[in-house]
Amino acid sequence: MSTLRIDIETYSTVDLPKCGVHRYADSDDFEVMLFAYAFDDEDPEVIDFTQGEQLPDRVEAAIFNPAITKTAYNAAFEIACLSKHFGRALDVSQWRCTSVHALYLGFPNSLGEVGKVIGLPQDLQKKRIGGSLVRYFCLPCKPTKTNGGRTRNKAIHDREKWRLFKEYCVQDVVAEREVARRLSRYPVPAKEHRL
Repeated sequence: MSTLRIDIETYSTVDLPKCGVHRYADSDDFEVMLFAYAFDDEDPEVIDFTQGEQLPDRVEAAIFNPAITKTAYNAAFEIACLSKHFGRALDVSQWRCTSVHALYLGFPNSLGEVGKVIGLPQDLQKKRIGGSLVRYFCLPCKPTKTNGGRTRNKAIHDREKWRLFKEYCVQDVVAEREVARRLSRYPVPAKEHRL
């Protein structure tokens, strides 16, 4: 069975930790900005929706194809956000969550921390710069004279940061895939997947 690994970067004015993913994704200003993916051992790609790029047909078809397993780290986020993006509910039974797998085995609940604990080489780990880039692009910003009174940072406001942000999204797919490979020696029982 083929596997499609996914990581997305999104924007919403709703406070995700405070309100939860469903209210976050239901916000009128919610959007998926970046969609990084890789099939099996293929090189990861990133689609920049903010620049008008579209998912390749085979990727969109795979998202709804029950013969293809979809994975993400904290898959509940991708499922809720992509359900909103596509305007239809995704079938959760087709997904596997690498975070759940890590937690089941007693590892931390963070992709970066799991990568460190299991000893991933630096080139396979989550990029450390990600937190600052997420704060810059995924959260509203305070309007100031310096930023022209805007309440949101976009690619046009810092092209270099946006380039790094895209690299960060792709690297999350790389890190999730390698964590999943390492953990696969200790599979999660089917009853836990159903739960």
